[in-house]
Amino acid sequence: MALLDGLRVLDLTMWRPGPYTTQLLAQLGADVIKVEPPGGEPMRAFRRHFDLLNQHKRAVVLDLKDPAGRARCLELATGAEVFVEGFRPGVAGRLGVGHEALLGVDPGLVYCSLSGYGASGPLSAVPGHDVNYRAYAGGLPPGAVSPDAGDLPVADMAAATMAAFAITAACLKARATGTGERIDLGMADVVAHWVGTVPETRETVREHFHGPVPGYGVYATRDGRQISLGVVSEQHLWAASCRALGLGEHADVPFAERLGRLRELDAEVAAAVGRLTRDEAVALLEAAGAPVAPLLTRSEMMAHEHFRSRGVIADGTVGVPVRTTAHPPLPPGPVPGLDEHRGEGWRAG
Repeated sequence: MALLDGLRVLDLTMWRPGPYTTQLLAQLGADVIKVEPPGGEPMRAFRRHFDLLNQHKRAVVLDLKDPAGRARCLELATGAEVFVEGFRPGVAGRLGVGHEALLGVDPGLVYCSLSGYGASGPLSAVPGHDVNYRAYAGGLPPGAVSPDAGDLPVADMAAATMAAFAITAACLKARATGTGERIDLGMADVVAHWVGTVPETRETVREHFHGPVPGYGVYATRDGRQISLGVVSEQHLWAASCRALGLGEHADVPFAERLGRLRELDAEVAAAVGRLTRDEAVALLEAAGAPVAPLLTRSEMMAHEHFRSRGVIADGTVGVPVRTTAHPPLPPGPVPGLDEHRGEGWRAG
């Protein structure tokens, strides 16, 4: 018998952090049902990577913008103990599958939200990817950047591991008390917590490195500092970055073409960033909605209002990297649909 036999997980995540979270649970025996949007998860374009992160899972395609798809998702949730979503803060609520909606389905549900900077705080609405979260959290200090360092998605994997740990702990409590838990986990929070436990290091700035696509990597600025950009396949984030940097002629270049012109386009991004100071580049790119983050030192991160507001840093030392909020109890009485589905061996479809 596997450690998590009998634990059913409904997984609405995409890309890497959420799928790796639920993959860890699946490897320990959990029954993970992956909910994909029409057309499938975008990560399927990177098929080898997708397959590695989604082994041992079942899948169902649901359009959450359609009432029938949303109803089916809520129905599946009645048979699960864990619900994991990786949308930007507020999106799950707008789709009708937010924490409050699921609370009405099952008060014992463990609901985990994975996002870049968490559901609250000054950075909560800022877009980004792994390189940005490490930069803001002081996990990409100047001098620690190299092409090899850029290949390991530390923020994604660290947050996923922390999420799997928090979910397992919350399930123990929920089974004992009947009260579920809301887990609010920011990827940058986990890296900030790691960074906060080690002494400050001082390094010199090295050359910028290319990421897997143009606009993903670390770029030197005019004042000898650095920023990170986190564009992957998203056309709107690429266009926003180009327009902010005065590269509007490249804003409409599609993803497939960008992959084929990696060094050419990334060199133009690097040159444009190099004409600005760090603060100028961050201000321009943030205003345009681009996924940017300055590379902060440990001391800068420890003083940053975002991590202090989320309790990751407290009184100059590290706090707690995961925010949890217990579900308030529901009024007595049956929960519609719960008894009909919990424990049944249905197949997702």
